[in-house]
Amino acid sequence: MTSIRTEELQISMGPQHPSTHGVLRLILTLDGEVVTNCVPDIGYLHRGIEKLAEMRSYIQFIPITDRTDYVAAMMNNAVYVGAVEKLMGMEISERVQFLRVIIMELQRIASHLVFFGTFALDLGATTPFLYAFREREDILNIFEMICGARLTYNYFRPGGFSRELPPEFFPKTKEFVSKMRSRLPEYDQLFTNNEIFIVRTRGVGYISAEDAIDYGMSGPSLRGSGVDFDLRKTEPYYVYDRLDFDVAVQQAGDCQARFLVRTQEIRESLKIIEQAMEMMPEGQVKVKTPLVLRVPAGEVYHHIESVRGELGVYLISDGSPKPFRLHWRAPSFINLQALPQMLKGWKVADAVAILGSLDIVLGEVDR
Repeated sequence: MTSIRTEELQISMGPQHPSTHGVLRLILTLDGEVVTNCVPDIGYLHRGIEKLAEMRSYIQFIPITDRTDYVAAMMNNAVYVGAVEKLMGMEISERVQFLRVIIMELQRIASHLVFFGTFALDLGATTPFLYAFREREDILNIFEMICGARLTYNYFRPGGFSRELPPEFFPKTKEFVSKMRSRLPEYDQLFTNNEIFIVRTRGVGYISAEDAIDYGMSGPSLRGSGVDFDLRKTEPYYVYDRLDFDVAVQQAGDCQARFLVRTQEIRESLKIIEQAMEMMPEGQVKVKTPLVLRVPAGEVYHHIESVRGELGVYLISDGSPKPFRLHWRAPSFINLQALPQMLKGWKVADAVAILGSLDIVLGEVDR
């Protein structure tokens, strides 16, 4: 009996590919349809934001932060402004803290809805995408109401926000929370409990808790491997320590687990928003600051639990009106380095599911 001899083939998946979620090139080595090696090739979207910070004032740089993780731009505003506030020793009011929590959790839901819809598209299902974007539109309407933009917001400022909230904000937010909660069973019936989806994701793209920690992964991609690590709980900021919510954790470490973590986080974010609105104190949301902001000389690292994991800013000031140095810790960039290990032994069609389960944004990978 003669065996069939095969040769390995090297192909490029991307950078112009709908399932690489941006301009990412994966150099795949295949034995038939089985992936034996993968080399992510990044840098197609590189814009040099860390160097741009040195040429702009502290306020002028805020719109640049929107362009990193452009699916969750409010998070980028929050982490950068938080670093500036920490270095200045600036105290922010309770009302601003509660409002930031509400806005950031709305942003978390909006981003997870993009993940839900695009992950469904990656696996060949069109309808869930339309459902997810239907609800996301409500959040974008709320964001447009408060800052005039729908994708890149430029809304946070040291000490508060760029403008006061309109009176319709709270009624519209309450309406959305109620609507979103009522629609989640539809999502589960349509996709989460779909037999085809389960077969395509259960056991696929496994990574152990130990390996995920060694790679420095964070966010849902880490919690999908059973690691209970969420900065909102381990190092609470703003008023998260006063709110009752659970950290979504799954033990399986596969594509399905990472998906389930994010769907559970939507439910927990709805709980957080409701509590924050009930506990909201009175006060101003704008703080008067000098036209030219000068941050005292020093250095600081500030991080938050972004949609994709630990989002951090390391900021150095020399006392001038511009940052002296800035480094952006992007969770998508760090989570992506685990992809080659997760892909080996799986087929090309599985590679699409595994990459999609990491929920990367290339603006944050390349910076």
